Amino acid sequence: METKMSRKEYDKPLLTKVVLDVLKPHKPSIIEMADAIVSIDGIKRVSITIREMDAETETVKVVIEGKGVNFRNVEEAIEELGASIHSVDEVEMER
Repeated sequence: METKMSRKEYDKPLLTKVVLDVLKPHKPSIIEMADAIVSIDGIKRVSITIREMDAETETVKVVIEGKGVNFRNVEEAIEELGASIHSVDEVEMER
């Protein structure tokens, strides 16, 4: 059965890219973090770059791209990994 989207739903802006500054412990690795984030529905690509490292933590730049990225799900996944979002540095949305 096919559902019709209302005009309001069709015109709703979709989050397509978000760039985050994240503080994370050394474990999990950035590979494990990327795998957890890219597994979220709507996300097609994740790029993580280590910007700074100290004895216990890493500051990383996380670039997330997709069609209709659910930011709340991203926040939850990052927090479940023991990390925290310091800032949202860039956002792209489209209709």
